[in-house]
Amino acid sequence: MIANTPAAPYYAVIFTSLRTAGDQGYGQAAQRMLDLARDQPGFLGVESARGDDGLGITVSYWASEAAILAWKHHAEHSAIREQGRSTWYEACHTRVCKVERAYGFERQRD
Repeated sequence: MIANTPAAPYYAVIFTSLRTAGDQGYGQAAQRMLDLARDQPGFLGVESARGDDGLGITVSYWASEAAILAWKHHAEHSAIREQGRSTWYEACHTRVCKVERAYGFERQRD
């Protein structure tokens, strides 16, 4: 799904990862993180995709840098992040960006 974000400016956290083989509880943890993020003040939405080669990109959208930092320091999120580094990811990178402009296209359906 494409996230329904407000008018810019707002913030995006881009999380790019390369998975290890096997699930090892990843699917359940990923769903839990999504559920928790949705409950965080300032959370605006998320978009995520993963290829067959294990490369994934998740973009979460936030109202402010303070909201991003609060999510980063959330206790359960921190614990899952460490498990990701030790178990689920060969590599991962996080990038925080300010969205200055946003526009799109949606086909009109009858």
